[in-house]
Amino acid sequence: MDIIRRDDISYEEFIEEHYKPGIPLVFTKAAKVWKANGLFTPDWFRENYPDRETDVRGTAYKMKDVMDLVEKSTAENPAPYPIIFDIKKTLPELMPLIKPLDLNYASPNWLNNKMFNLGKWGAVTELFIGGPGGKFPYLHLDYYHLNAWVTQLYGEKRFTVFPRGQEHMLYPRPDDPWRSELNIFEPDFEKFPKYKDATPIHFVVGPGETLFIPFGTWHSAYSLTPTISVAFDTLNSKNHKEFMKDVWTFKGRQGKAKAIAMYSYAWLATQSSKLSEKLSGKAAL
Repeated sequence: MDIIRRDDISYEEFIEEHYKPGIPLVFTKAAKVWKANGLFTPDWFRENYPDRETDVRGTAYKMKDVMDLVEKSTAENPAPYPIIFDIKKTLPELMPLIKPLDLNYASPNWLNNKMFNLGKWGAVTELFIGGPGGKFPYLHLDYYHLNAWVTQLYGEKRFTVFPRGQEHMLYPRPDDPWRSELNIFEPDFEKFPKYKDATPIHFVVGPGETLFIPFGTWHSAYSLTPTISVAFDTLNSKNHKEFMKDVWTFKGRQGKAKAIAMYSYAWLATQSSKLSEKLSGKAAL
């Protein structure tokens, strides 16, 4: 099975053929509406934001050092991955360059409601940076069953996704069922024999292309070259039920009182989003 790539698709086609059935899609031209398309390069970030910092596993890195790291990265000695900058907090100047953020497809998105910022449920826009050999540390589902949107703006990244229904072959961790015990880059078939029957889809996303990963889709990524991408998540009526279940599960780790409080708040936030959606005249998905 190959990933579906479309250079021309209407919003209605996207909803009916990909969003509702939960089928990943690579938009080959959606990012052409962004000023960032063709602009973001390691040198551009070195010149404009050399001293902006981010934390990677407890170590602070400046942008200029990040770009040096990823350009020197090799498969044998990869740079840390992923290196992530919270755009709205650390690089707010970039926001006008990635408008419309929804690319005219990722809508409605209830996470745009400011109420969701409090719970830290994915209402962030992130700059992902990696170098050759950089791989996501584990096969995973996005927490809170959010839909993921990844727009590649520089370099090439190889993604692996698994069609829904293969969860029993992917060995979710008992203590964290959103992460797999597998290392799909070097699978141990003796320890994880069911993985032999899984059918991963491997494909490359290049500059200007956007990957839509529906909620509940297991995936991982590997940087083939120095890479720069923008990622954000979406929530609406389609994945709301699973989102609320995850809120209860995650917040419950901090105690029942915390779970009740945050679940109630999340419910209020979604009701507020539903009302705003209704008033704007957008039909629920």
